[in-house]
Amino acid sequence: MSLKPKPPHPLGSCPVCAEPLESGDRFCGACGYDLSAAAPRPDRPTVPIPLPVDWPEAPPRDVQALSTATQHPGDLPGTDSGGEELPVIPVRTDEVPEAPGAPVAPEAPDAPASEGDFTLAAPDPRAALQSDTDDAGDTAGAGASAGPAPANGAADTRKVCVACRTGRVDADGYCEHCGHAQPRERDHMERELPSVAAVSDRGLRHHRNEDSFAVAAAALPDGSSAALGIVCDGVSSATRPDEASAAAAAAACAALEAALPAGTHPQTAMHEAIVAAADAVNALATPPAGDREHQNAPACTIVGSVVAGGLLIVGWVGDSRAYWVPDDRSVPPARLTEDDSWAAQMVAAGLMTEAQAYADERAHAITGWLGADAYELEPHTAAFKPDRPGVVLVCTDGLWNYAEAAEDMARVLPADASDRPLHAAQVLVGHALDGGGHDNITVALLPFALPPEEAEPAV
Repeated sequence: MSLKPKPPHPLGSCPVCAEPLESGDRFCGACGYDLSAAAPRPDRPTVPIPLPVDWPEAPPRDVQALSTATQHPGDLPGTDSGGEELPVIPVRTDEVPEAPGAPVAPEAPDAPASEGDFTLAAPDPRAALQSDTDDAGDTAGAGASAGPAPANGAADTRKVCVACRTGRVDADGYCEHCGHAQPRERDHMERELPSVAAVSDRGLRHHRNEDSFAVAAAALPDGSSAALGIVCDGVSSATRPDEASAAAAAAACAALEAALPAGTHPQTAMHEAIVAAADAVNALATPPAGDREHQNAPACTIVGSVVAGGLLIVGWVGDSRAYWVPDDRSVPPARLTEDDSWAAQMVAAGLMTEAQAYADERAHAITGWLGADAYELEPHTAAFKPDRPGVVLVCTDGLWNYAEAAEDMARVLPADASDRPLHAAQVLVGHALDGGGHDNITVALLPFALPPEEAEPAV
């Protein structure tokens, strides 16, 4: 991924003579072309799910809620696009937990994801994906797998080798059985909770993994649970991109875990989480001095999703994406985000077709990111209420480069992704590695189930 400032004019250049334009130009200075005749189409940063939906009703307009508007009026009926305050999640007074932030009982042992919580697995997960009957514990729990016990009978707590899965890893990071050097912790990371799973891999071309993710579960005030997943992609042309992505993912996850139990609407909470992530990345920037004066500030993109109360929330800045894939594959899938990128701007301005734009070498130059040198923070958020179960997939371009269209992503995603999200995430990472693994690869999967009162009764 590369960093590219926003064009000074919405069109970028004159559609007739290609002369660069400046902000405020009404006519081309070279050929005199009337730029109003080629006005760009309005920004519509979200692609709605092509299904019958039942949008949540918004209460009367509240002027104070305008500060939380994150989209242009009329983009998505039923969201906060027009500035209306979204409905607060109802609280059942008879079931409110004593501590609003207390985790849901079944998931209480799981701590929020952090870099130290990630589990090491094989650098190439394809070896564990050849059969759907593989035990998920072989990858998710590799660090704690049973192995040859010490002679004195005491439990051996050392990690199992990711190559031979037999020997134990010594203090120097090598397997005592096969001698294989173990991967760095961020080279391949996995995390699984009952309601969300994520996998991140360095890929085959990069020397380090500049992606990061965070997954967690939170308790809502009515006693139900919410699942959340955040994926961040460090901007390689900036300094310390790996630190930027890790800081953004952790900050966004922490903000959501704090806001959701307090009753904040998930879409508003997502907006605030992206702002918190931006603040965390901004804090990494150092004042220009000496040989650092020409270095870019740390930067990354972000995409996240929250599944709560029958709603599907997505939020993003940059070119990391979210997809919706119904369990019923006869129903069309959908891409829920639109990239902040040069290619997307060219298509939106009507200057290129999508095929032409994404074939250009500038296609992946981003026009929106988190970082101290970003022009302005413009988080995109959207709320959906699907009428059927499915899976929300959030990922970096290291994956969607190999399955760009929603239909392509649905074909790659295993049919049992809702039941085995970790396995499905491993399959997706393996697909990108099989395709060349040119970039870091990160994906998080959040199964979406209809609330009990909306599910169809059993026949």
